[in-house]
This record gives sequence, structure tokens and C-alpha cells, in this order.
Amino acid sequence: MVIDQITYQVLQSRLSGIVQEMQDNIFRTGYSTIIRESQDASCMILSAAGDVVGENVVLPLHVSALPEVVRAIIRDYGSDICPQDAFITNHPYLAGVTHSIDMAVVTPVFYQDKVIAFCASIAHKSDLGGMVPGTGSSSAREIFQEGIQYPPVKYMHRGVVVKEVDAILRANSRTPDLIMGDIRGQVGTARLGEQRLVALADRYGVDAVTDTFAEAENRTEERVRQTIATWQDGVVEGEMFIDNDGIVLDRPIRYHVKITKTGSRILFDFGGSGDQTLGPLNILPPVVRGCCFFAMTAMIDPALPKNGGLARVVEMQFRDGSVLHPKFPAPTNTYMASATAVTEALLQALSKLVPNRQTAGTGGVGGMMIGGKDDHGKAFVQYEIVGSAYGARAGKDGVSGTSVLLDNARTAPIEVLESEFPTRVRRFELIRDSGGPGQFRGGLGIRREYEILAPEVQFSLRGGKHTHPAHGLDGGSPGGVGACIINPGGATEKHMPGRFGGLYLRRGDVIRLEKSGGGGIGDVAQRPFELIVGDVLDGYVSAAAAVRDYGVDAVRLQAALEEWRSAGKNSAAASKLEKQKGAK
Repeated sequence: MVIDQITYQVLQSRLSGIVQEMQDNIFRTGYSTIIRESQDASCMILSAAGDVVGENVVLPLHVSALPEVVRAIIRDYGSDICPQDAFITNHPYLAGVTHSIDMAVVTPVFYQDKVIAFCASIAHKSDLGGMVPGTGSSSAREIFQEGIQYPPVKYMHRGVVVKEVDAILRANSRTPDLIMGDIRGQVGTARLGEQRLVALADRYGVDAVTDTFAEAENRTEERVRQTIATWQDGVVEGEMFIDNDGIVLDRPIRYHVKITKTGSRILFDFGGSGDQTLGPLNILPPVVRGCCFFAMTAMIDPALPKNGGLARVVEMQFRDGSVLHPKFPAPTNTYMASATAVTEALLQALSKLVPNRQTAGTGGVGGMMIGGKDDHGKAFVQYEIVGSAYGARAGKDGVSGTSVLLDNARTAPIEVLESEFPTRVRRFELIRDSGGPGQFRGGLGIRREYEILAPEVQFSLRGGKHTHPAHGLDGGSPGGVGACIINPGGATEKHMPGRFGGLYLRRGDVIRLEKSGGGGIGDVAQRPFELIVGDVLDGYVSAAAAVRDYGVDAVRLQAALEEWRSAGKNSAAASKLEKQKGAK
């Protein structure tokens, strides 16, 4: 049937609303802080063929992983997919999941005995076994050390839990109640999506619903190709490095992309990237595809639908045995660091085709895990995703103390952490002078400090940018590097690398985690004096750094600071002044 425009728009809005309702539900029903507070979970609706047709993306890489998951379920089960089934998988190689600490839950949507769609989610799990509490050891050398691997299997058959699978899940987690609570929340979220889709089909007709799926994909593909056609044809390249893989500490890892743009086609060739790593930095093509989705969206429109139409446009090439196309059973759990490096290389290359979208390097991403038993013998895993900073953007300073690029998870509130885990957060602040100087300054990184209140714990870190800082552009300087320091200022002070797993700590030990700042853009001499004064007043830049890095006269700076303080001025006044100048 040919769907009319009004019905199409109504159904599109309704699909978006259903996914948003699913998203809200998964956060509200989450047992673990990583879902409930940090919101490391994404929900989607997929067509019967496994294409994304409804999304409200929280974590962009999930939008390229779930289609692979659904297709793996179709491949493995075929006609054995039944009403009220629920499938689970966390396998990167067999099902395309981002890494094995993420669990996908998928349910089929039946209408009149026919599968018309799938409702699905991916959510991080607090612990699925493995070498260390929290599962994600940066010292893992094969995927078997990254917890138990679940290929696509039925968790529920015709609405009844498969007790053997349930038992295996429980037996392979240090925090089984949290795991099972989160998985059941995901199942409930999918059931909610099923109910809403069936009601939609009842009201508008199943053909109208499925035709809307197809029409949305076609429109997205057409829009993306039309935009690409306006870009200049040519070949551009981008390249980024990561400090190390957590095992071989003196060997940086290379991520390289060559983009060939011809007419309305675009090809991403990643063959120049480094070999697969001994440590768990490896990522698989579905994850790389998600990086391409993100970069294309950034170049075209943040509101661009991330459906199957976008997937049709992105063409990729890889080299077997590389860090982006590893051979089984290479470990993959610190995938986000690699995905971020790939994305920054993509943005670097694409900004040569779309110059007004350039951005300097970010402070990077990473997770940390503290696990053990509290004073009452209860096992716990404190998993956190800690943000950093954006680099300067074309015409704007970078954003400080936030999640960046692919990682939209939230920083967990201190009050929640201290009420649920035996740790005390002693410090949480922006790091002065960590933003790369430039005409447009990079954002500031975060410093967070923890005191251990349990008898003994294991601490693991999946960070980075301790030796390779966020890059600057067009004369802008790099951001400050990150650090992880155990017992800072004490007799047992120890500086740790950006990635490691299973460091034993005891009660009273202190962890200081510092995230890198973003890079700057442009010559510092072009930064208005008023903005430098405002940065000093806000504590973003020290007076010494203003003199050293921006070349301002110390006497003039001091006089301006005294004048602004006495007049009650702040950086907001400086920003307003700059906007007024720009308007003129």
C-alpha cells in the first residue's frame, strides 16, 4: 500500500513515543546503578528483517549492534521463534554485541501469527563473571577471561522462563540478584513495546505500520545521499592513537581511516589500522559501523534518524586480524576506548569535507570498577562511567566535565554511590588548566577521589589518554593528560597506567582518578582578553597559565581581575560582551 503523509507522520511520532516509553521504563526498573543512575542502556524497535525502525538512542553504538543481534537470532532459530519468547545474548563474535559485559534482550512482536517486528534493548551488567569483579578486566588476553559468553539463547519460551538458562545466569555472577533484576526489567520493557505496537497495528492496520518502517528507511537513505552529493569528491584520511592495550604498555595502538567520497557514495576503509591487540582493545565491525553512524550524524544533523536507511549508505572495508577486525577469541571488553579513537579519526577526516563541523580531541571515555565484600560479607560491584571533556568546536569552547561522543552515560551521583557501596567520595571537581589553550579553549577534565571503606577490594580501570592527550587543531594546544594515582601524597603513592585489572586495595586506601581535558582550536593570540579574564575568575584557568599559555601581561591581568571582582563581573559578562561584538 502507499501510505499517505499524514498517517506516516502520525505513525512515526507514535513509534518514537513507544521507544521513549520503553527507554523510561528500563531506567525506572533497573536494579543496578549502572542502569538506574548512569543509564547505560538503549531500547529500539526493529523490523522483521532486523533493521532499526524506531530509536531514541542513548548510546549510539547500540544502534549498530542490535540489528546484528536480531539477525543472529533469526539465523539460529528461524521458524522456532514463538510468541512470548525472549532471547538473550552477550556474544560479540556470534551476535555482534558491543562487548560481553552488555546483555541484549530481544522479543518478537507477533500480529496474526506473523512476526512484524522485534523489541530489543542492550544494557550493561554489573558482573557476568570473569577475572575481576565487574567482569571488564583490562588485563584480559582472550574473550573467555571476560565472563561467561551467551550466544543467542531463549531466556523465555512462550512466556515461561527457561529455568536452566536462569540458573546458569545466576551461577556465573558475583551479583546475581542485580543481574536477574536488570534482565527481567529488560524483558518487561520489551513486552511494553510489544503491547504498544500491537495496539498501533490494531488501530491503523498492520500494513500501514510496516510500510512506515520501510518508508522511514528510504527517506533517511535519500536524505543522507543527497547531503553527501553536495560534498566535494575526494579522498581524506584521519588517524588517532591510544596509549597502549593494557598488556604491552610501550606500544601505542593506531586507528586509521581513509574515506573515499564519490557522488552520493561514501566508503570507509580501515585497513591502515594496527594489528589486533593482546589486551582487550579490539572491536568488531558492527561497533565500527556505529562509529560511522555517529560521525555521519555529526556532519549532517544531530536529529538524523539512525535507522536502516543510514546503514545502507555506510560502506566499510577492513583488514582481517586488525584491531577493528580481530580473530576469535581476541578480547574486546575495553571497546569504548577504541570506538572513541575511531570516531575521532572519522571526525578528523570528515571535517576536511565539512570544515564548519570540526572539533578538537576529547578527554576520552572509560569505566572503573571496585568490587569485593563489605563488612557484612555481602558482595558488591561498584561500576562507574566517568566523563571527561569535549575539545573546542568550530567557533565555541569545549564542554567541561561531561560524557563525550559515543558515551552518553551519566556520572553516578555521590549520594547514591555512598549509600550503596562501601566507598567515600572525597573529591569531585574540574581540573584547572586541563583544557587545551587556543582561540577556543578545550573543556576541562574531571578529578574524582575515592576512599575504600571495605576490608579488601579489587580495583580495575578502563581509561586512557595518560600519555597521548586530546589533540588540538589549527594551532590550538592539546588538553591535559589523565592520571590514576593510588594514595596520592602518601608514602605508598603509586601511579597506575590507563588500563589494568584486579589491583588489590584495603580499607583506607585512596584512588584519585583524573580525566584528560579537551584540545583547543586556533591561535591563543586570537582569544579575547575578556574571555581569559572570565576563565581565571571561574577557576578554569590559573593566572599563571593565563600568562604562560595565553601570553597575557601579568600586570594587566591582575588589574582586570581586581576591577571585575570589585564590579561583580564574571565570565558570563565576558560571554555576553563577545556575543554583542559578534552581532555588530
